[in-house]
Amino acid sequence: MSTLATELPLRRAEIGQGTVIARALPHREKRMIGAWCFLDRAGPVQFAQGQGLDIGPHPHIGLQTFTWMIAGTLMHTDSLGSKQLIQPKQVNLMTAGHGISHTEVAPQTETELHTAQLWIALPDAKRDMPAKFQHYPQLPVIQQQQLECTVLVGEFLEQLSPVEVYSPLVAVDFCTAQSASQATRFKLNPNFEYGLLLLTGDVQINGQTLSNDNMMVFSTGTTEIVIELAAKSRVLLIGGEPFESPILLWWNYVGRTEQEIKTAHQQWLAHDRRFGEIHDYDGQRLQAPTFPTHMRASR
Repeated sequence: MSTLATELPLRRAEIGQGTVIARALPHREKRMIGAWCFLDRAGPVQFAQGQGLDIGPHPHIGLQTFTWMIAGTLMHTDSLGSKQLIQPKQVNLMTAGHGISHTEVAPQTETELHTAQLWIALPDAKRDMPAKFQHYPQLPVIQQQQLECTVLVGEFLEQLSPVEVYSPLVAVDFCTAQSASQATRFKLNPNFEYGLLLLTGDVQINGQTLSNDNMMVFSTGTTEIVIELAAKSRVLLIGGEPFESPILLWWNYVGRTEQEIKTAHQQWLAHDRRFGEIHDYDGQRLQAPTFPTHMRASR
């Protein structure tokens, strides 16, 4: 059974030198999909050498950052001492836990970028865990005629991703090369809610066109979905069990109370050792927006 989809419009903003991001999560009508609490599509974009993304040092708590690289490269550096270039078809996973800071910078020779950036809220039992960084250069790939399915998180078509997460989740990248795919039916977990985001090209979901301006969301109870891709197209599927508790998300922090987030932010401003330092970055730390007078819980 396939429940009716809800379409949620994306928000767009420019970051860096002309790189446009489309933000799918959080959305005022759908704050989370399972533990997925943030989803940006960046690019595809091309730029001159030296004009790529340059995101200065900034903090995180209570979440995992998940980067799926489609085109181009980025250098990840964090306060643990990790330094990792991420290339196409690879995943970087940073578990913030109690606290970490990091940068994301395009190499000087880079001229393109296309990526999906997601955050995963950590469950109560793990949200204060020690920070760590993991790089996944290879992921399970399933070929279904012209359709290539990369299992980014969780289990799909009996293939299990090695990416370490702490909630019941799934993420799959579907893509085609020179030939279009046939309409292919996939079984889904009825205990999960799902979202689909177009990454490039033309995609049909249950016979309905997936707009470049919207994310398509399915509630729990959905047991199957039909996906059809035109040539040179790509779509991202994410899903998970509804999250165990409401969260608060402000700037780069995920917490449960306003005081928890306020304390973390004060520590960041004070250069507290909770967030460490990144000594080889030549530039300023990111400036946070004004602290809000009220935060809305996400679920």
